[in-house]
Amino acid sequence: MSDRQILWPSNRLQKLFGIRYPIVQAGMVWVSGWKLCAAVGRCGGLGMIGAGSMKPEQLREHIRDARTALPDGTPFAVNVPLLRGDVQELIQVCLEMNVRIVFTSAGNPATFTETLKKAGTTVVHVVPTAKLAKKCEERGVDAVVCEGTEAGGHNGIDEIPTFVLVPQVRDAVRIPVIAAGGIADGRGIMAALSLGADGVQIGTRFAATQESSAHARYKQAVVDAGETDTVLSLKKIGPTRMIKSPFSLKCVEYEQRCATPDELQLLLDRKRERRGIFEGDWEEGQLEAGMCSGLIGDVPTVEQLMERLLAEYRDAVDRVAGNLE
Repeated sequence: MSDRQILWPSNRLQKLFGIRYPIVQAGMVWVSGWKLCAAVGRCGGLGMIGAGSMKPEQLREHIRDARTALPDGTPFAVNVPLLRGDVQELIQVCLEMNVRIVFTSAGNPATFTETLKKAGTTVVHVVPTAKLAKKCEERGVDAVVCEGTEAGGHNGIDEIPTFVLVPQVRDAVRIPVIAAGGIADGRGIMAALSLGADGVQIGTRFAATQESSAHARYKQAVVDAGETDTVLSLKKIGPTRMIKSPFSLKCVEYEQRCATPDELQLLLDRKRERRGIFEGDWEEGQLEAGMCSGLIGDVPTVEQLMERLLAEYRDAVDRVAGNLE
């Protein structure tokens, strides 16, 4: 990939992670296995393994396979949701396998940051507010992902959109800021960097690539979705953005009749994410995806997508600079 005419307003993320482009692939459940991680890493971004849908031994295997598939020394990351019951074991696998970059989410950033940093690990935490971003910086986190409510999957309860969140997080912290939520093309990358982000994290767009481990039916649902085809539901137990489907509309119906948190949890306790994302169950599965699905119209390889993102970013910068009609 050529760096010709690419102007990055910041190189902090490239230096922090040792990557060529300030583009991070999100660690999504049932999507972000070693194949997707390695493909992004080979193209100059930061690939990430999503441990949220893996047992400790599965995570160990994915880390090993990613290393085998990547050129020696190519950086990659692991995302560990802190709400997992076996989170201690997942963190221990990362330490034993000498994972150099760990993204944590859905929990207290102080829980494992000190332990990871003592081992020489770069730690990044996902935040939905500037207030939490500041707490992360105080706890020693190296960077934050500020994720707006446009994002697929689990969201912050305050529902702050990316365009509003990023500049507030930038003003609140000195550490590098990674923007996420609603970013699916080079125009989104340019907009996020203009708001003060040092880089971007992209989820749904990478989920709909050939190397993603998601089911073909899930990928097609993302491609088919329009601008109004996602819904933010399950707010009593954890706001979750999904593609509108029989199951997600059932979640909406439960909320409209004021179902209790216990009733909503019972509705979820059937491996819904696996069924929707990994097995492609349209009727009963949970098809987590972001609002940017309306911008996605194909299922390219990661290499094709990265080339496209960079070209679109160059065009967006040129347009703002007045170099394009």
